[in-house]
Amino acid sequence: MCADVHTPPLAGATGWLNTEPLGPSELRGHVVLVNFWTLTCINWLRQEPYVRAWSQAYRDDGLVVIGAHTPEFSFEHEIDGVRQATKERAIDYPVAVDNDYAIWDAFANRYWPALYFLDAEGIIRDQHFGEGRYEQSERVIQQLLGVERDLVSVEGRGPEKEADWEHLQTPETYLGYARSEQFASPHGAGFDERRAYELPERLPFNHWALAGEWTIGRENVALGQAGGSIAYRFHARDAHLVLSRASREPIAFRVLLDGKPPGPSHGVDIDKDGTGLLREGRLYQLVRQHGAVRERTLQVTFLEPGAEAYAFTFG
Repeated sequence: MCADVHTPPLAGATGWLNTEPLGPSELRGHVVLVNFWTLTCINWLRQEPYVRAWSQAYRDDGLVVIGAHTPEFSFEHEIDGVRQATKERAIDYPVAVDNDYAIWDAFANRYWPALYFLDAEGIIRDQHFGEGRYEQSERVIQQLLGVERDLVSVEGRGPEKEADWEHLQTPETYLGYARSEQFASPHGAGFDERRAYELPERLPFNHWALAGEWTIGRENVALGQAGGSIAYRFHARDAHLVLSRASREPIAFRVLLDGKPPGPSHGVDIDKDGTGLLREGRLYQLVRQHGAVRERTLQVTFLEPGAEAYAFTFG
């Protein structure tokens, strides 16, 4: 438990969703749970069903949940994207848009997702970073509210489903050169310049590669010509890719698993033939392996230029 750390200010929010701006006077007397998130974070997506359930289960007891959306990637600053994510995840509690990292810095936070538990006097009494510890977190909420009851029942669906930790052997992988690793296209990478790339004859495990004309930038790789591909050799039940687009029109893409359509192993954002459509900047679930989880090669081909890819995540 944390002791005698009063509520950092929320005044630095650049906008609010689902509420008028909230401050000390509006929150006085309430137990408050502050949840730092960013819309492309798979760890937050898997935590969110619990936060949503706690908000609904305990709001009549005096709990106020505040989602502080602090963007990781540049396109996540767009409030329409935050608004869309809020709608898709059925988030009806207040969301502070923290584009300038003012709330993040006020809490001295460093992680997505992060939970801060504040008592009715506005003192931070507990905190937790990352997924998990759900039973203990809910018990903290109950303790601060002075209630005792059965824990909520939560079942995540789609990308919100808990990871298959037993079979997860591939780490989150960023593609922009500021944090990229394990790039396997022949002849290496060129930074901030449009170049032609090709896939290696054999893609090593936990490596990725490009084919076609791409620009490798600081935070993403951007496709300059139709028909370009990105491939990854991974071992996990789920595979996701964070995407946005520079073009005005949506971009169709096709996913292959080991050179074939994914069939029953398709993710929620593609069909069994591997067809998907890049409409807005967010995390796209491309694969959920059906049956035994094994090492696979994922290849995504974009039919038009303008696709921007940021990071692979797995579950």
